[in-house]
Amino acid sequence: MKFDTPATTNPIDQLKVVGHPVDRIDGPRKTTGTAPYAYERHDVAPKAAYGYVVGAGIGKGRIASINLDEARRAPGVIDIITAQNAGKLAKAGRNTATLLGGPEIQHYHQAIALVIAQTFEQARAAAQLIRVRYDRQRGAYDLAQARDTAAKVANRPDSAVGDFAGAFAAAPVKLDATYSTPDQSHAMMEPHATVAAWQGDKLTVWTSNQMIDWARTDLAATLGIPRENVRVVSPFIGGGFGGKLFVRADALLAAIGARAVRRPVKVALTRPLMMNNTPHRPATIQHIRLGASLDGKLTAIGHDSWSGDLPGGKPENAIQQTRLLYAAPNRLSTLRLASLDLPEGNAMRAPGEAPGMMALEVAMDEMAEKLGMDPIAFRILNDTQVDPEKPGRPFSQRRLADCLRIGAERFGWQARSARPAARREGQWLVGLGVASAFRNNQVMKSAARVRVDGNGIVTVETDMTDIGTGSYTIIAQTAAEMMGVPLDRVLVRLGDSDFPVSAGSGGQWGGNCSTAGVYAACVKLRDAMAQKAGFAPQEAVFDSGQIRAGGRSVPLASVAAGAGEGGMVAEDVLEFGDLDKRFQQSTFGAHFVEAAVDAATGEIRVRRMLAVCAAGRILNPKSARSQVIGAMTMGVGAALMEELAVDKRVGFFVNHDLAGYEVPVHGDIPHQEVIFLDESDPASSPMKAKGVGELGISGVGAAVANAIYNATGVRVRDYPITLDKLIGKMPLVV
Repeated sequence: MKFDTPATTNPIDQLKVVGHPVDRIDGPRKTTGTAPYAYERHDVAPKAAYGYVVGAGIGKGRIASINLDEARRAPGVIDIITAQNAGKLAKAGRNTATLLGGPEIQHYHQAIALVIAQTFEQARAAAQLIRVRYDRQRGAYDLAQARDTAAKVANRPDSAVGDFAGAFAAAPVKLDATYSTPDQSHAMMEPHATVAAWQGDKLTVWTSNQMIDWARTDLAATLGIPRENVRVVSPFIGGGFGGKLFVRADALLAAIGARAVRRPVKVALTRPLMMNNTPHRPATIQHIRLGASLDGKLTAIGHDSWSGDLPGGKPENAIQQTRLLYAAPNRLSTLRLASLDLPEGNAMRAPGEAPGMMALEVAMDEMAEKLGMDPIAFRILNDTQVDPEKPGRPFSQRRLADCLRIGAERFGWQARSARPAARREGQWLVGLGVASAFRNNQVMKSAARVRVDGNGIVTVETDMTDIGTGSYTIIAQTAAEMMGVPLDRVLVRLGDSDFPVSAGSGGQWGGNCSTAGVYAACVKLRDAMAQKAGFAPQEAVFDSGQIRAGGRSVPLASVAAGAGEGGMVAEDVLEFGDLDKRFQQSTFGAHFVEAAVDAATGEIRVRRMLAVCAAGRILNPKSARSQVIGAMTMGVGAALMEELAVDKRVGFFVNHDLAGYEVPVHGDIPHQEVIFLDESDPASSPMKAKGVGELGISGVGAAVANAIYNATGVRVRDYPITLDKLIGKMPLVV
């Protein structure tokens, strides 16, 4: 099905099932421990051997020698895989570094060996007996030092509109400030893990991966085998946040190891390897310049961002929201990428917008203060309904101002003092902060297969994944709505490369696009079943397990049974046309935070939070709310505690476990509220939905920072905002 005109009335608009706060249908399995995650697939590999990954002990250089003799003699060891005996391997197109290093080492903890043994403990013990001698080379590990050598990015050109330099120089009110965000880890609960098994020349991996088709394609390319000889299975994933978008060392080494020992092999990365071996959110340095007239109208917006990655890597696109969020006739935005020898930088929840808005939305507050304006009024004054860099292209939906106004009323913004450090409750200084939320709405084609059997059961198959986001449930809701059956008559099967290729989970496109693919398959199946039942497809109504038209009804089950033992099946793909080119498709919101800071110690407590989201039709308010509050929590972590500390001498992340890398816990987040505006976007998809899971983090860090400033009068521009950055500048305790 081609989607190239805005959706009008269609069966999904009945909203009998879609749009309701349905409990997650996979919830019982997860809460009872019967949902099998990758490392737990004992059913498919009951006699699997265990692999333990050894990571490089240097940040850059070469392996001069590697001695495996003692490790090979250790109890239970079956084999040891290194680059010397792994066979010819290609570098998968979506990975910046090779997944098995040697002799060249590109980053710390790059995998250099896999020890395979009868038990995990034996493999781990033997791994400690491997002796490696390195020729260490001088590496670049400090973004601030490498900033001057950073270069333009070939496929990310600078954006210049009007005369930024002239307008900024002439502006009566100016802001010129630099902000920084640190390296951050995905820190998901489930590790990167894989069980691999071969049958002849065909490989099956049961793994934890967000994008099944990408994994299949890249694994085949890396191993140099036909794509059709690889099957990837990933029905349950314990969190990803972008860290599992691509094939990682666990999948590749499990596959190589299983081929070598001729039995299944299971591999899980330890937490330090997850931190240093797999992708992370790279640090940024951001320079923002704003110019405005005395009445608050922005006349110039400039945003320059620097980040680093391995040679051949990508920048953190921290400027992308600045090109779209506020109106100003004169604009300049640039990206610069430095070559660093740290582990790979790549996508983490809301890549670009999350760190970019941590700077931009603080700058907006700073500018509002210079102008003597309320920060909400300043943002609304500079709102726009067209792409500010392409004025002929309107937004398909843009309700940023509504989000800000509704949030202000609900949160009690009128009680905020414009004067910082004005509100005290005993030892606590209390402040309110706000930030806009923004994330682009991306679309990717997605396919599904839908079957109705003789019992009236609807089965949906697609390689879409559920990374804790509720994919099973919203896909079931879509099929139930379209085929006119109760939700408990729908069976959803996900995460298998034998199924039609979906959009996958990433970029907050998964929910909207995967359900659109299911919608397309259901439309095709509805037409076929209506015709078989003797109805004109355009007149047929599917409801309560029946097909009705012209005063006659036929049970869905009987129509399917009449087609034979397999029932009736249809497969289709939703291909998006050029609507995302004709309309700027984005999601919007507003974040509000109340923070309290101990006047004596600088201890920070987030007291309450509110997110107001405008993100098209919300397919399941319950699971969508869960996504937003999870994102809000991640935003608090980014603002106050999350930082991968770089040892700039040798090039690794020092705090590479959950003891040293701090993330928020329940006690840090006492109260969160989410409001979804009632809207639908017919230019987005037939579902009229958009993504929301990454919108929920974009802007949160800035809202926290702005609340802390309102509480204390101390402006911190270098995240995370820890008490040592406040304590010497706090108002005197009276």
